[in-house]
Amino acid sequence: MRVLWLVSITIPAAAAACGLAANEVGGGWLTGQLTALRALPGAPELTVCSVDARVQTPKTGAADGVRFRLLPAGDQAAFSALLRADRFDLVHIWGTEYPAARALHAAALAAGVPALVGIQGVMADCAAHLCDGVPEKYRRSCFVQRGIDRIVPGALLDGLQARFDALAAGEAVLLREARFVTGRTAFDKAAAARLAPRARYFVCNETLRPAFYKGPAWRPRTFGAAPRLLMSQGNYPLKNLHTVLQALPALQRRWPGLTLAVAGWPPLDKGPLLRPVIDWMFPYQRYCKRLIRTLGLEGCVRYTGPLNEAAMKQAYLDADLYLLPSSSENSPNSLGEAMLLGLPCVASAAGGIPDMLADGREGALYAPPGDAAALAGAVLRVLGAPDAGAALGAAAQARAQKTHDPAANARALAGIYTAILDGAEILNGEDTQ
Repeated sequence: MRVLWLVSITIPAAAAACGLAANEVGGGWLTGQLTALRALPGAPELTVCSVDARVQTPKTGAADGVRFRLLPAGDQAAFSALLRADRFDLVHIWGTEYPAARALHAAALAAGVPALVGIQGVMADCAAHLCDGVPEKYRRSCFVQRGIDRIVPGALLDGLQARFDALAAGEAVLLREARFVTGRTAFDKAAAARLAPRARYFVCNETLRPAFYKGPAWRPRTFGAAPRLLMSQGNYPLKNLHTVLQALPALQRRWPGLTLAVAGWPPLDKGPLLRPVIDWMFPYQRYCKRLIRTLGLEGCVRYTGPLNEAAMKQAYLDADLYLLPSSSENSPNSLGEAMLLGLPCVASAAGGIPDMLADGREGALYAPPGDAAALAGAVLRVLGAPDAGAALGAAAQARAQKTHDPAANARALAGIYTAILDGAEILNGEDTQ
């Protein structure tokens, strides 16, 4: 069985095989699933493809029995040529929203090659909730801002909204023609039923980054009045940092030394002369900075900068609680990683999150995502418990060890490939949500 994967980023193994510098931030879960699938007896013959602006002509490499293809452009003609040259039996497209996914799906349909589409997020829902809770004045830009943005890109929220709307429209085009879809939650299954009415839906959970299956797990510590909270993303409003900031004063009344670490880049700062212009061009960051200032949180919030796999794991281990307050998620890998380590978790009950974490048994969920008081209450329930949430973290860890079991997920994925190619009517594990 010859299978072509299309992924939205160039994973480190592909970069190394093709002579490029590797990006160590992001995509590790793809590496985990790839490694597990290759370990199966009779594993498929895999080629992993991505579109990479750094290459001028197609590049090919190989490592550990996997072929890698990097393309300079992801149009239908390029993928049609690839399918003709390599005669794949099946195409697996990871993600639905990026243009190359639509191009390969169209090429596969034209060539008569079965294509499996893996739902990551649901872009229609992400677009609908992108700016929830952000005041209108931060969401609108003027013609001067838009002119500057064309020369020196900023992060204007109406421009971001337009991009998300376009991605959602592209996702809808792809899924409308899809015949085979894989997902993990009742949320994405419902989206598939709505957006891909002619597709068979298969369940396959995700394998996470290798570091989270080995080495030390989280251990509770005595934090006294200074618990450490962790968010894994906060650079755009869908991740809902603004609601966390609004919840922090109530938590500080209980724990005056409480701190919040936010993984990723801090707001851009090029000195006092450029600061007003940068703030103008990055309205969400400006809004969060204003919240930090007006709520007296200057010594409470810390941005870590981008973290690679090892550093992100250490950030989880150093925390007392993981926060996932997003306005829209499907099955966030960051939550799975925190659960695998046994770190107590508080999350919004958005999208597919309730399928991953049981409220009151494995962590705490709150709703709606923009309710700062509900968020603070969930944190108080977990960290205020006699064991500061350790039992919840242990239960979440046991759940995640099953959900994200590499060998089980590899077998499920290989079974889906076989079922599609054999035209099987029933697949063990299908339609189990």
